[in-house]
Amino acid sequence: MNWPTLANRIRSSRRRPEVKPTLRHRLHHWRRRMFLFLAVIGPGLITSNVDNDPGGIATYSQAGAQFGYSLLWTMIPLTVLLYVGEEMCARMGVVTGKGLSDLTREEFGFRWTFFIMLAGLLVDLGNTTAEFAGVAMGMGVFGVSKYIAVPVAALLVWLLVVRGTYRVVEKVFLVGCGFYVCYVLSALLAEPDWSKALRATLVPDVHFSGPYLVMLIGLVGTTVAPWQFFYLQASEVEKKVGAKQYRHARMDVLLGSITSMAVVFFIIVCTAATLNLHGLTNINSAAQAALALAPLAGRWASWLFAFGLINAAVFSASVLPLSTAHVICEGLGFEAGIDRKVGEAPIFYGLYTGLIVVAGTIILIPKAPLFKILLFSQVANGIWLPIVLIFMLLLINRRDLMGRMTNGPIFNLIAWSSSIVMILVTLVWIYMSIFPSKALPGMFLLP
Repeated sequence: MNWPTLANRIRSSRRRPEVKPTLRHRLHHWRRRMFLFLAVIGPGLITSNVDNDPGGIATYSQAGAQFGYSLLWTMIPLTVLLYVGEEMCARMGVVTGKGLSDLTREEFGFRWTFFIMLAGLLVDLGNTTAEFAGVAMGMGVFGVSKYIAVPVAALLVWLLVVRGTYRVVEKVFLVGCGFYVCYVLSALLAEPDWSKALRATLVPDVHFSGPYLVMLIGLVGTTVAPWQFFYLQASEVEKKVGAKQYRHARMDVLLGSITSMAVVFFIIVCTAATLNLHGLTNINSAAQAALALAPLAGRWASWLFAFGLINAAVFSASVLPLSTAHVICEGLGFEAGIDRKVGEAPIFYGLYTGLIVVAGTIILIPKAPLFKILLFSQVANGIWLPIVLIFMLLLINRRDLMGRMTNGPIFNLIAWSSSIVMILVTLVWIYMSIFPSKALPGMFLLP
C-alpha cells in the first residue's frame, strides 16, 4: 500500500461522525433566510402592485363589465410576462449597480436615451394625471369635491418623498400594498360563479373584434408598464442590493407579480359577477363601477371598491413621478435619489414637483375628461412597452455587461415574442385609428 492511500485512511478514521441537523438548527437556518429575504423585499412587491393604479382599475373594471369572465385567461400569461420583465431589471440592477436609463445612455448613446426619456416623460405625465383622476373619482364616491381631494393628495405625496428617506418611503409603500385586499373582499361580497371564473382562467376564450383587441392592448399596457422596469432597477440600486442577494431579489419580484395579478383577477371577477351579469357593460370610470356595485353587491362592496381606488391613486401618484424623475435624471446624468437632499439633487426634486403640479392642475380643469385620460394613459403604456423591452433585451444579453448572468433561452423566447406581438397589435390599432373606414365595428379610436 502506498503512503498517500494509507494517510487518507488514517485521516478518514479520525473524522468525527456526521451530525444530522437538529430541529433547532433547521429553524435557525430558515429564520436566517427569512430575515435576509425581508431585508431585500420591497422593490419587486411595490413595483408590481403600484401598477394596479386608477387607470389599471378602470381598465380591469371595464374588462369585467364588458366581457364578463372571458378575459381571465390573460392573467396567466400576463403574470409570466410581468415576472420575466421585472426579473431582468432586478438582475441588471444587482449585477451592474446601475439603473436602466443609466445603462441605456452608456451603451447606446445620448440620442437614443433622449428619445426614450422624452417618451417616458409624456407617457408618465399622462399616467400621473390618471392617478389624480383616480383620487378625484374615488373621493367623489364619498361626496368629497375634487377641488379639495386633489390638492390635499398632491401635498401629501410631495411631502412624503421630499421630507422622507428611502427606508421611510418604502415602508409607507409596503403598507399601501396591503390595502389592495379591499378588492378581494369586494369580489367575495359579489358572490361570483367561481367555477365559471376558474374555467375562464384556464381555458382561453378569444374572439376577434375591435373592442376585444383594444381591451387586450389596454390590459397589457396597464399590467406591464414600461415605467415599472426603470423604477424597479433604480430601487434595487438605491437600496444597495448586491449580486449576493440576487435570489432574494428574484423571490421579491415573483411575490410581487403573483400578488399583483391576483388583485387584477378579483377586480375582473367582481365586475363580471355584478355589472356584466346585470347588463351594465359600458362604464365610464372605476368610481362608476364602485357606485354601481352598491345595489348589486351591497354598500360594503361599493365602499371597499372605492377605498381601494383611493389607496391605489395616492400610492401610484407617489411612485410614478418618482420613477419619472429617476429615469430622466439617470439618463441625462443628474443626481437622483430620495436619500439625497433637495440641494444635492435639485433637478430630481424639481421634476418630481413639476409632474405633481401639472398633473394635479389638469384634473382641476372643469369638465376634464377623466375616464379618457385614464384609458389613453394605459394604451400609451402599451405602445411604449415594446421599445423599452427591446433595449432591455439588448442590454441583458451582453456578456461584457452581465457576465454569466445573461438571459437564458426561455427568458429570451418569452420576452422577444411578447415584444413582437405587442408591436404588431399596436400597429394594427394605430392603422385603424388613422383610417376609421378600415376599423372594425365598435372599435375605440384615437380622436
